Amino acid sequence: MFLQRASVLLIVLGFAAFTFVMAGPRAGLLVLVGLGFGLVLEGLRFGFAGPWRMIVTDRDGRGLLAQLIAIALVAVVAFPLMAGSSGELVPAHAPVGVGMILGAFVFGAAMQLVMGCGSGTLVNAGSGNLVGLIALAGFIGGSFVGTLHLGWWTSLGSLPVLSAQGSFGDMGGLALTLAGLVLVGVVTFLRSAPGKRMPPRRLWIAAALIAVLALANLVIAGQPWGIVYGLGLWGAKIAQAGGADLGATAFWAAEGNAARLAESILTDVTSLTNIGLLIGAFAVMRWRADPGAQTQALTPLSYAAVLAAAVVLGYSARMAFGCNVGAFFSGISTGSLHGWVWLVAAFAGSILGIRMRPVLLRPSLNQGAYA
Repeated sequence: MFLQRASVLLIVLGFAAFTFVMAGPRAGLLVLVGLGFGLVLEGLRFGFAGPWRMIVTDRDGRGLLAQLIAIALVAVVAFPLMAGSSGELVPAHAPVGVGMILGAFVFGAAMQLVMGCGSGTLVNAGSGNLVGLIALAGFIGGSFVGTLHLGWWTSLGSLPVLSAQGSFGDMGGLALTLAGLVLVGVVTFLRSAPGKRMPPRRLWIAAALIAVLALANLVIAGQPWGIVYGLGLWGAKIAQAGGADLGATAFWAAEGNAARLAESILTDVTSLTNIGLLIGAFAVMRWRADPGAQTQALTPLSYAAVLAAAVVLGYSARMAFGCNVGAFFSGISTGSLHGWVWLVAAFAGSILGIRMRPVLLRPSLNQGAYA
């Protein structure tokens, strides 16, 4: 046990040190932030897709309330930080459009089929869950393909980028954001069954830690916590290594994207926190001497359904300008209207996905096997 835990510490600290040396202090700090996300999400069982399912199926609102608390904590600090940053801190704002709404709805359904959102997929994969590993591969591929079609989806029509602070000022926007979170919290509380309303101490701690890490990400990276861009970049690098000419595509020919494609992933802030998150989840699993997050084995057809749903998950996340982290969590906490619209559309899709789960995800007849 001692040797196993010592090896975990060596892996974690070794990779952070490697990043410090190869890409600089900022990159090393972002890996540590990502490690923190992985440790909290896996270690304290803080998630996004699961609580959305629980409020629908079990009338258990504790996990969803913890999400709202974390978002509120970030907003209280992020709004004044961004206001005083002279543009150095960029919010997670995006336009609301036809493609974005459709993407959020489809994402909500798909995340219930792969049993995780963007961050959940990374946590599950890092924990050694076979479904998570399959989902991660599909998400990477889908997110990359989504970048190739993003221009078409945005051409279907969208509003200008709208934000709470842009419409009501910094303090007015913050007040409106907090009021919206309180309203959703009250609805969640009333929907929840007695005994399943107030988050336990574990989730209060997790919400506070996630908020601190998200704010650290904002300050160090200059932008809010995100997941999807990094996974799409990984897919693009794989495609480029396979001979694809991405310079001919609108998305990857754009100056910033072309630069990231040409450089190491250790220079991409989203990739750094994604890698850290994966390692953090793995570290928790190994520290506990846990063989990994176990789920009942599925039939081969169901595994194929998971892969297909994961491709759709990644594709729709790109359409929607983010997942539960980039659009919902970071979008709302930095004042974006699209975060609220994303929440409504994705939650509606999540209800559909919950109903599809027993149809598409059938357990194997070998009840003793796990994946």
